Amino acid sequence: MRLLIGLFSLALFHVVNAQGYLPSGGRAISMANAVVSIEDEFAFFNNPATASRYKSIKAGLAYENRFLLKELQSQSLAAAIPLGKGVMTLGGHHYGYTQFRSYRAGIGYSMGLSEKFSMGVQLNYLGLMLNQNYGSSSALTADAGWFAEITPKWNIGLSVMNIGRAGLSDYEDDRYSTAMRLGTSYRFSDRVLISIEGDKDLDNPLRFRSGIEYGISEDFFLRGGLATNRLEMSFGMGYCFSVLRIDIGSSYDQILGWSPNFSIVFINKDTK
Repeated sequence: MRLLIGLFSLALFHVVNAQGYLPSGGRAISMANAVVSIEDEFAFFNNPATASRYKSIKAGLAYENRFLLKELQSQSLAAAIPLGKGVMTLGGHHYGYTQFRSYRAGIGYSMGLSEKFSMGVQLNYLGLMLNQNYGSSSALTADAGWFAEITPKWNIGLSVMNIGRAGLSDYEDDRYSTAMRLGTSYRFSDRVLISIEGDKDLDNPLRFRSGIEYGISEDFFLRGGLATNRLEMSFGMGYCFSVLRIDIGSSYDQILGWSPNFSIVFINKDTK
């Protein structure tokens, strides 16, 4: 029992310390969340600028069970809606159980500043609810992202979360995490995509991530990823059914174990 309590406390500390920055979407998690430079249906959580060139509505629902603990389940949704010259991004995320809950909801807008360069901004409402003895906290935060297509096969992405360092509580000037992510991706062929990125939370060491996606066919994909500090491995697969894509996978933390995930996204193969 003490071991279980210790593991749960460590998991809870890990989540609270990274409040507001939780990966979402089966594709992203299966690639160790190394997707800041990849156009993806869950751009709201990864980098709002990557949605700037969408010509049709994108939407997705995702679920993850962190470390196979029922108290650490998360559900999220995201959408990207083209509006004239730009794209509006929407998203929401819920994490936890009755004694500990975190949530996030927001809206963003991205647009191309040139043929090869895009920028996105986002406003979020973050909240944290503990049991009745500790109360709750909430704050408004702002994110920003940039996306550049160096060549048709090579992209670079940058995102900054919680630019203003919104406060979480008055105790020791505790704040919601501010994270910066810089990454690049390269498509070696129609079937092989590789991504690398680094992310730095102001309160934690630099972490490196890498991911790979391999298309077995036009509709079936295999994915894998690796993150450092702490070591975390991930893998998964995706399959397209007409206008839907199902993504499943799991990540593995060297201390806390497995975190299976699942997502379903609405896609349109005829338009980007």
